[in-house]
Amino acid sequence: MLPLLPLLLLALPSHAAPRSSLGNIDFPDPSLTYDPNTQAWYAFATQGNGHHVQAAKASAPLGPWSFLRQTDLLPELGAWVNAADPRVWAPDVQYLEASGTFVLYYSALARDSPSGTELHCVGAATSDSVTGPYKPFDSPLICPMGEGGAIDAAGFVDGADGSRWVLYKVDGNALAPGGPCGNDGSGPGKPTPIRLQRVDAGDGVTLMGGPVTVLDRDPQEDGPLVEAPSLVREEGRFVLFYAHHCFNTAEYGTSYAVADSIQGPYVKVKQLLGSGTDGLEAPGGATAVPGGGGLLFHANCPAGRCMYETEYVVEDGELRIA
Repeated sequence: MLPLLPLLLLALPSHAAPRSSLGNIDFPDPSLTYDPNTQAWYAFATQGNGHHVQAAKASAPLGPWSFLRQTDLLPELGAWVNAADPRVWAPDVQYLEASGTFVLYYSALARDSPSGTELHCVGAATSDSVTGPYKPFDSPLICPMGEGGAIDAAGFVDGADGSRWVLYKVDGNALAPGGPCGNDGSGPGKPTPIRLQRVDAGDGVTLMGGPVTVLDRDPQEDGPLVEAPSLVREEGRFVLFYAHHCFNTAEYGTSYAVADSIQGPYVKVKQLLGSGTDGLEAPGGATAVPGGGGLLFHANCPAGRCMYETEYVVEDGELRIA
């Protein structure tokens, strides 16, 4: 897949501002992958519209997109999931070149959450087809219950050495009281670190070593949390997109940090998308086009949270929306 990306990115359409070619469809936390078998791009989204995992299809990474209304990638959930109320969030699909198969990362409510809590963990599932159905593993892939669980898994392959990684958010604010997302500032609060875990390049699910924390919230700058990580290389540096503040508030937005090494240290740069950007409200849950230059993200809309797409450029070492 990676050798094709420079050619594919030449086909990115030019947009004067973020747009939503999928239309008024609730499609939060979009992720993106290219399927070499169908030579098409696929976007995946949080549970909604009757599906655990939603999907859309396009001929180019920034659309125009078509909703796959009849497709649920994950009709059956892992045995560890609270099947009565799964709350499947932020799925991400990665192509495994060695086997020609796909791995799906997803977060869901764990059925064995400690008493008085409702915690998510990250699970995995595999399929021979990009649109599934995916067969889930019985146990979660990442599940730091004592820290609040985990959500927002996002895969990344470093084209320089072929290493495969999974980023995720430790959902510490799920253990902190107050406000719409916890960590309301009435107490010391809980950390919500974004972590990076190396996995086997062939299967995408065998953990290699332990996780590394690459970012955490600054209560003054980020509010109750940072979440929704997405990693890409730009001009030789690693760019980590992330969301901050609570998703259902106007402060929710998308920022980025940079590092010279994949494991950091990452330095926060600035907010790239926020309420008021081209009329958007609460833009977040972003994922980068592999190879850079574009983003998918969600923002508030009449249907809930709709998917938007935009290009960005790098000027004088900083990113801006094209």
